[in-house]
Amino acid sequence: MRRAVYPGSFDPVTFGHLDVIERSAALVDELIVGVLINHAKTPLFSAEERVNMLLDATKNISNVRVEAFSGLSVDFVKRCDAKFIVRGLRAITDFEYELQMAQTNRIMNSEIDTLFLTTNLEYAYLSSTTVKEVAYYGGDITHFVPEAVVNQVYRRIEERKLTGTK
Repeated sequence: MRRAVYPGSFDPVTFGHLDVIERSAALVDELIVGVLINHAKTPLFSAEERVNMLLDATKNISNVRVEAFSGLSVDFVKRCDAKFIVRGLRAITDFEYELQMAQTNRIMNSEIDTLFLTTNLEYAYLSSTTVKEVAYYGGDITHFVPEAVVNQVYRRIEERKLTGTK
């Protein structure tokens, strides 16, 4: 069975993420979308909320599984009994960082390869950070994230503004 893991923060999931998920799911028997719990960052959404957003956004892709994880991606991939890490590339700057990570992961576990997919040009500019920034200033994010995510982002940002956190 060809199993791959697409790890990321997905805070929130964007159409760019979904593009990579759909395309990589077509290449493997099972794709596990790994939602990273990064204790060094304060995400807009909890890991459980991000998992639920992804479950909703990928419900029509039968070979996709979503779960949260912490620690190194390469260790999560091994626990999932997968052989591939999927990474999306938007620009040259992404490639430089992702190449270093792929090489590091390969040294840590020579049985795991990294598959790079360039994002659809329609989403090459898009990041979760951009979505949050646009939403923070009241901009329209309907072209960036699934419909079910739009109101969740606006609501969470308003909650953060009321509590004085960003």
